[in-house]
Amino acid sequence: MLYVCPLSRLKETVDRSGASHLVSLINADTHVERPDRIGPDRHLFLGFNDIVDPVEGLIPPGEAHVASLLRFVRDWDRSAPMVIHCWAGISRSTAGAFIAACALEPERDEAELAAELRARAPSATPNGRLIAMADRLLARDGRMIDSVRDIGRGATAFEGTPFVLPIG
Repeated sequence: MLYVCPLSRLKETVDRSGASHLVSLINADTHVERPDRIGPDRHLFLGFNDIVDPVEGLIPPGEAHVASLLRFVRDWDRSAPMVIHCWAGISRSTAGAFIAACALEPERDEAELAAELRARAPSATPNGRLIAMADRLLARDGRMIDSVRDIGRGATAFEGTPFVLPIG
């Protein structure tokens, strides 16, 4: 199971889910207090800003970030859930969960996954730059990009509500 949440609900989500692994997709200078149950070797911290196009003074998501995420989720044994979070639980973390699901279920239809993401997270607006890089690295031939574009921008929200994205 993949759990997605904002930073403000991280400890609660990790405790409630019994997660063994954690992915932080957040600004590089943001302090993330790792919950005690998550060992340092089971926490992937990727520091970048939630932008699609480069902006002076900000760190855009890069292919190395996506490659690190893919390695981390593929090494996860799935014996306990993984939590993926960002600042608001709307853009970076929902992109991370969609990418993880596509990587772990290569036979699953991207449109089906995107529709499930939308149903479980009405405010989800996955970061398009992350999705485009993952689509290329996973050889999904634009299907991830199209599927996220098809679900459109999520409902306006200050912060997303924690949710579960089941994976097989």
